[in-house]
Amino acid sequence: MRILFMGTPEFAVPSLDKLREKHEIVGIFTKVDKPNTRGGKIKYTPVKEYGINNNIPVFQPNSLKTDETFEIVKELNPDLIVVVAYGKIIPNNIIDFPKYGIINVHSSLLPKFRGAAPINAAIIAGEKETGVTIMDIAEELDAGDIILKGVTPIYEEDTFLTLHDRLKEIGAQKLIEAVDQIEKGTAKRETQNSAEVTFVKPYKKSDCIIEWNKTEEEVFDFIRGMNPFPTAYTHHNDKILKIYAVEKNKRIYENGTFGEVVDSIKGKGFVIKVKNGSVILTNIKPENKKNISGNDSINGNILKMGEILK
Repeated sequence: MRILFMGTPEFAVPSLDKLREKHEIVGIFTKVDKPNTRGGKIKYTPVKEYGINNNIPVFQPNSLKTDETFEIVKELNPDLIVVVAYGKIIPNNIIDFPKYGIINVHSSLLPKFRGAAPINAAIIAGEKETGVTIMDIAEELDAGDIILKGVTPIYEEDTFLTLHDRLKEIGAQKLIEAVDQIEKGTAKRETQNSAEVTFVKPYKKSDCIIEWNKTEEEVFDFIRGMNPFPTAYTHHNDKILKIYAVEKNKRIYENGTFGEVVDSIKGKGFVIKVKNGSVILTNIKPENKKNISGNDSINGNILKMGEILK
């Protein structure tokens, strides 16, 4: 089958690689390259790098709504378009063009967590499982009919990164299954239940602030769901203190207020009071300093007893 692939980040690469093993990739659409935050050097998207390394034509249109972009699609003449974390809305003329339509790999169990940050959101919400949905693309965001799903537990030790890496492999495998079914004419569709729909907007910096007045479990899930990106943080002496990992302490401190440094545990880190218990800061990054372990933060006197993180 002739496939036009649309994708941008590392999450999309395993899907592209699996497709290339069995099908002809006639072209790749990926987002425009951006300068690196350090030094301003232009950095290729992971999908573009894959395309260049495997001699696949790569296109980076600023907009999918122009006549020029549609002419490229027509010239490539794909039987199917596959979208994996592309980051752009697909217009109807492109949706309607391929023989077999256009499908998407979305990193949640739809209709839960439609939108831009479903992996973070599933961990932060305390979900016990999540997965990947292969779906038809519709005009409304992530609202198309479901073709296949792949499910995985969310483990206590999972962070955004570990879950992301597991889901990108599950997504690639389920995508191949879905494309095979589409080609054979055996794919079944299921309409999404609109009553179960939830949305996730892209996280802004203000969304990453830790609320210490929440429960031990909520704070734990929030921090690991933000690790390593976009990163949970708090304020200490008017400076940003990034928190990458905490451990649930299972101890209630009667005195003190939420966010207060109420203890330190040798070999682990400082203890912060939260709504129904406390958490141990096991991996932190003070502003303009390197990432350090909780134990090193004690040795370096990064915090003091009685200080309040805001």
